[in-house]
Amino acid sequence: MDASIWVFGYGSLMWNPGFPYLRSMQARMHGVRRALCIRSTHYRGTPESPGLVFGLDRGGSCHGVAFEVADADREAVIAYLRAREQISMVYHEVVRPARLSSGETVGALVYVANQGHEQYAGGLGFEEMLAIIRRSAGEMGPNRDYVTATLRRLQDMGIRDQALERVVLALTMPGP
Repeated sequence: MDASIWVFGYGSLMWNPGFPYLRSMQARMHGVRRALCIRSTHYRGTPESPGLVFGLDRGGSCHGVAFEVADADREAVIAYLRAREQISMVYHEVVRPARLSSGETVGALVYVANQGHEQYAGGLGFEEMLAIIRRSAGEMGPNRDYVTATLRRLQDMGIRDQALERVVLALTMPGP
């Protein structure tokens, strides 16, 4: 019996998973979309000046990376992910279907935006979102670096995310 688990990454997990895995594959998850909808008060911002990080929000679909984790690493990887992603419980930890680039569909552990959480920031205007990203930095560095690295990883995989491309292009322009 194959007892491995899958983890779906759509933001920094794509380019910095931080856990051991057997293999990774491009994958797509339907019914959710990548969005800069979570206020970050730790990694990419502070409580005084929160940044914005990605969450999976309702609607659309999302390209990302699925990581297969060996059963022997399961508990340690889940503990690591909970410590990393659930600092403030802003995400729901769920298992959802992910379609791998091989054509196979697997159940993947994923962190979905909790729209009822105080850090949920869905519905921000474009200029407000840019202003937040431009001014914010946290324990892991400037907010703009996180956003840019995510787009770079998607481009390296041959995936277009036009909404994210628009954000990164605007970040290269002088801001107010």
